[in-house]
This record gives sequence, structure tokens and C-alpha cells, in this order.
Amino acid sequence: MQLAAGIVVAIFGLFLIGLAALCVFRSPAAERFLSGFAASAKAHFTEHTIRFIVGAAFIVSSPSTIFPSLFLIFGWVLVVTSAILLLLPWRWHREYAKWAVPLVLLRLWLFALGSLTLGVIVVYGLTGFLWK
Repeated sequence: MQLAAGIVVAIFGLFLIGLAALCVFRSPAAERFLSGFAASAKAHFTEHTIRFIVGAAFIVSSPSTIFPSLFLIFGWVLVVTSAILLLLPWRWHREYAKWAVPLVLLRLWLFALGSLTLGVIVVYGLTGFLWK
């Protein structure tokens, strides 16, 4: 179970690194991707279901990582916020995205830097699996 969770978390970390690269090298594609969040009920539920699964994977894999407390807390933040957002009307999320995404797009380089940093921390944190 921990190995499967670690694989999910690794995919998430690599996704963040890839998203950072997309923002830097193909910013129009990154803008289209980010603008798609909460565009429909299907997108909303898909996003938060994936976030919930990734959060659970962080929780399960946390004991085998270099940063067990950090992974555990981050996992619970993802699980709780995803559960709350799954229960709220998706249109509320859409209205928030209409406000927030344009702000992110104004400073896409900063978003890319954050995505890259978090992705590297996640992948590095998983190196604990190599020693356990």
C-alpha cells in the first residue's frame, strides 16, 4: 500500500515539475490548462477527486519519506479541502477561479517557480523510500 501511495505522490511531484516547464516554455498552453479549472461540474469533480486521492497518498506514504510530518500535514490539507470543495456547489469554485486564475496568469513565472519548488521537494522527500 505504501509503495502504491509513493508512486501516486511521485507522479504528483513530476506533474508539478512538468507544469512548471509548461508555464515557462509553453505559456499559452499553461494558460489554457489553468483556465480550465472549475469550467464545468465534471472538471470540478475530477479535480477534487484527484486531489483527494493524492492527499490520501501523501498520508499513507508519509512514514517512508524524508519529511514525514510535512507530507502528513500536506496530505490532510489536501484531503480536508478537497472533501469540503466536493460538498460545495461547483459554481462557487467556478466563481473563485474566475477571480483567482487571472491573478495567477499575471505572474505565471512566479506560479512556475512555486510549482517547480514544490515538485522538487516532493520528489526529494520520496527518496526516503530508498533507505527504508
